[in-house]
Amino acid sequence: MFGRLKREMRFPLRSIRKSSGDWEIMKKNEVRFRIEEIGIIPAVRLSSAEDALFAVEAVASGGIPIVEVTITVPGALEVIENLAHNRPEVIAGAGTVLDIEAARRCLGAGAKFLTSTGLDLEMVDFAVKQEVVVFPGVLTPTEVIMASKAGADFVKIFPCSQLGGPAYIKALKAPFPQVPLIASGGVNQRTAADFIVAGAVAVGIGGDLIQPDAIKCRERDWIRELAHRFVHIVRDARGAK
Repeated sequence: MFGRLKREMRFPLRSIRKSSGDWEIMKKNEVRFRIEEIGIIPAVRLSSAEDALFAVEAVASGGIPIVEVTITVPGALEVIENLAHNRPEVIAGAGTVLDIEAARRCLGAGAKFLTSTGLDLEMVDFAVKQEVVVFPGVLTPTEVIMASKAGADFVKIFPCSQLGGPAYIKALKAPFPQVPLIASGGVNQRTAADFIVAGAVAVGIGGDLIQPDAIKCRERDWIRELAHRFVHIVRDARGAK
């Protein structure tokens, strides 16, 4: 079955980018709005394209139609391309994008946002010029300033749990209230609400949402239930602010 799926994913890479500037600006604003509205970005770091597609379907059915497909996933570009053509309602972006050439390939496959674990200003500038949502990973106040000045739509604090968790997000929001921060790295069911209350507009979640055992055993309901829980955690935390 997956062989047939892979054959269906072979589309001309750049066909989905042939649109007017106005269309792309509208789409960028819509993607940015949806990320802020939902407030959860599941990170898919799995060992196969088939596993990645299963994970995306599961989290989307649980109320999170957003996913970051890291380009370390084998066949990541095919996964992104498949989602862009067959599941356009899912905001599928590319993660661990570390240079312009990788960014170019991801956009050609149909990625709706670009993110990374570190700050590459050339990659951010490229995404800004392409009118695509971008949020680089940073760690220090200096990097927050640099990313914001470069035009990043969001600034991802990574790895935030290892550097103080919600307290660090709160500390950064004091001097940078206008910068939308995404907390990533070590976010789980116990800490997600605290990150939102501390000021994060969204949280990035990996294995605590996309459980490896659930993927291995194809337990769709397990992942769907976790997705529901995180949706309610974020919603309730926003209500408590």
